[in-house]
Amino acid sequence: MKLRYSSVVSVLPAHDIFWKNPCRFSFNLFCSNLSRRRRIQLSSIVSQKRQVSAKVGMGAEQYLPPWFSVAPMMDWTDHHYRTLARLISKHAWLYTEMLAAETIVYQQHNLHLSMRVFDRSVWKTTRVEKFVYNAQDRFLAFSPEQHPIILQIGGNNLDNIAKATELANPYGYDEINFNCGCPSPKVAGHGCFGVRLMLDPKFVAKAMSVIAANTDAPVSVKCRIGVDDHDSYNELCDFIYKVSSLSPTRHFIIHSRKALLNGISPAENRTIPPLKYEYFYGLLRDFPDLRFTINGGINTVDEVNAARKAGAHGVMIGRTAYYNPWQLLGRVDTAIYGAPSSGITRRQVLEKYQIYGDSVLWRDGCKPNVRDVVKPLLHLFHSEPGNGLWKRKADAAFQHCMSIKSFFEETLVAIPDSVLDSPIAGPLPPGREDLFANVESLLPPPYDQSEQELLCA
Repeated sequence: MKLRYSSVVSVLPAHDIFWKNPCRFSFNLFCSNLSRRRRIQLSSIVSQKRQVSAKVGMGAEQYLPPWFSVAPMMDWTDHHYRTLARLISKHAWLYTEMLAAETIVYQQHNLHLSMRVFDRSVWKTTRVEKFVYNAQDRFLAFSPEQHPIILQIGGNNLDNIAKATELANPYGYDEINFNCGCPSPKVAGHGCFGVRLMLDPKFVAKAMSVIAANTDAPVSVKCRIGVDDHDSYNELCDFIYKVSSLSPTRHFIIHSRKALLNGISPAENRTIPPLKYEYFYGLLRDFPDLRFTINGGINTVDEVNAARKAGAHGVMIGRTAYYNPWQLLGRVDTAIYGAPSSGITRRQVLEKYQIYGDSVLWRDGCKPNVRDVVKPLLHLFHSEPGNGLWKRKADAAFQHCMSIKSFFEETLVAIPDSVLDSPIAGPLPPGREDLFANVESLLPPPYDQSEQELLCA
């Protein structure tokens, strides 16, 4: 089945991303082997592009509040997924995957090294654009359509955190988030950051101060409610109090489970530790000047609205937004933000996504391939007629299709027109509207800040 290409809105091609969101780099190092005339020409080009970027850039104040956000997920919330998510929902706040500060800084050094090995005779603006994009923009660049978008950084070296934030700042993220919640052994174990940083709130406060000093965007922390045996409500409050008192941090995203670092997997850390929503709502009571977003165990729009009705400033959902994007993200704008229905269909989403996908294929040589670009689409027909056949055809098509267009032509015959052409309609998927009904009766005793005020003075 072919797409019909009606009312197709263009999606920014990947090769335009650099000029829409130019990165900051050293012209002295970059142009060290260029003639004076060529340096002036190149400087003028970049200056003009930055002026254009400043005009099209948007600030967070232009968006609706972050009542709903999609969680940062390694290997999942990449540029491809965020493109799909934004085609479905215009108001959901999107997070990048966690980027280690060292990764960003290393790419910046790699960028300069790559530029210096070329002879001056081959310097051309097109070659410059290609190398700038391949080295650093591969991690940090995003198309303007993805606003509002938040960059999540991880790390435990203040110098690298500062440099990474400085390098990310020109891209125009709407918030910079610091990861204090990942329980992966590679991160919290050998890496000694992620959720392990909750045991050192004064370092987190220093890191947040460093991040805030190197960005124009607001800053936030994503954390758990505790780590191993450090899981009392008072210890959580100590963390929140010290970080907020010693840094500009005013927004915390709270995963309402503690993390266990005794060898269980990240997946088990999402299910084995019990949810304690009473800790989250205790924070709302004890820190009325801060903003809190709840995360963990919430899977439907009904549950999002129930959490907000109980007082949450925002709600973050992870895997459900990935595994069932149409039914969840497709209802965010109307059921949470009160916007009128766009009436968009899955066929129209795929038409737009095809334009994006074919523009980014093979941009780094052998990557991204068709499988990489199509990966976020594999759950678009969750529980719909033809879904199983569509996935089997997709597996076969990955072996030989070289474009997104040819992939769709070969696979979409499995999906009935009634599914492709129907806008989101019908009753909301059932949720636990009473999920937070008794939370007030479970609240822990109020936090006593007097002792901490002395420690932080």
